[in-house]
Amino acid sequence: MRNVVIVGSGCAGNTAAIYAARASLTPLVVAGHEPGGQLSLTTLVENFPGFPDGVNGPDLVENIKKQSQNFGAEYVLGSVVGADLSKRPFRLNVDGEWIETRALIIATGASARWLGLPSEQKLIGHGVSSCATCDGFFYRGKKIMVIGGGDSAMEEANFLTKFGSEVVLVHRRDQFRASRIMIDRVRANPKITLLTNTVVDEIFDVSKGVVTGVRLRDVLSGDTWEREVDGFFLAIGHVPNTAAFKGQIELDQDGYIVSKGGATTSVRGVFHAGDVQDRTYRQAITAAGAGCMAAIEAEHFLAAEEH
Repeated sequence: MRNVVIVGSGCAGNTAAIYAARASLTPLVVAGHEPGGQLSLTTLVENFPGFPDGVNGPDLVENIKKQSQNFGAEYVLGSVVGADLSKRPFRLNVDGEWIETRALIIATGASARWLGLPSEQKLIGHGVSSCATCDGFFYRGKKIMVIGGGDSAMEEANFLTKFGSEVVLVHRRDQFRASRIMIDRVRANPKITLLTNTVVDEIFDVSKGVVTGVRLRDVLSGDTWEREVDGFFLAIGHVPNTAAFKGQIELDQDGYIVSKGGATTSVRGVFHAGDVQDRTYRQAITAAGAGCMAAIEAEHFLAAEEH
C-alpha cells in the first residue's frame, strides 16, 4: 500500500515527487511511456528561472528527479495501462502488475501531435519543435514554417514574426478551423505567407542534423516543390495521455482532466498536475508549479484522514 503514487515523470510529476517526499510520504513515481516528458525532447531551455545561460532540457528534468530521490522518492519504469478509481485504496495496473495507493497524482502530460514523418522525429530539438514560446527565440532572423489551421497555429505564427525574417503557415485545406479574428490577424501580418491545400512530404536534412528545408505538395494538383526553412513548428494540437483513466475520472471532450479547483479532480483523493489538465500554458515552469500544488493538496488530504 502506497501513500501516494505519481503517474508521470516530467516537470510536473518530478516536482510533485519532491514535495511529497519531503512530506515523508515516500511517493512512488511511475515514469510513463515518455520518461522525462516533453522536456526530454528539448535541447536548450532558456525560460526556466534560475538558469541565466539556459539549461539542457533532459538535464533539467533529470536533476529534478534526482532531487526528489534525495528525499526518498522511488521510481519505477512502466506505464499505467488500467485503473480502478471507484473506491479506495485506488488500484493501478502498471504493465500488468497491480499496485494500491491512498492518493493519486496524475501528471501524465499531453503529447504533441506530429506529422509522422521519420525525418521529423529525428530532427525534434534540432529545428523541429511543438512549442513556439519555448523555441521561437532561437530563430531570430531565420525562415520559419508553422503547420496547422486552428487558433493555436495562427497564434504561434503571429508570435513567431517577432523573431523570424519570414513565417510561412501551411495548412492542408483551404478552410481554417481558427476563429475569424485570428485569421484576420494573420492575413494582416505582412511577414506571414499562407500556403493552403498544401502538405509537407519531407523535412531536410537529417544527414546534417538540422532543419534546412522541406518538400511541399499541393494536394489538388499533386505538384511538389522545395522551400528553405530553418525552424519548423507543429501546431496541430496535443493529445492528453489519459486513456488509462477514461471512464474513471471526469475528462473533457478532448480527454483533458476536468479540474474541480486547485489540483482536485472529480474523484476525491485523485489530483492533477501539468499538461494533462493545462491546455493553455504548457510550460515547464507552470507544470512544475502544478506538481507542487498537487503534492501539497495530496498531503493535506491524507493528513485530514488521520485526524
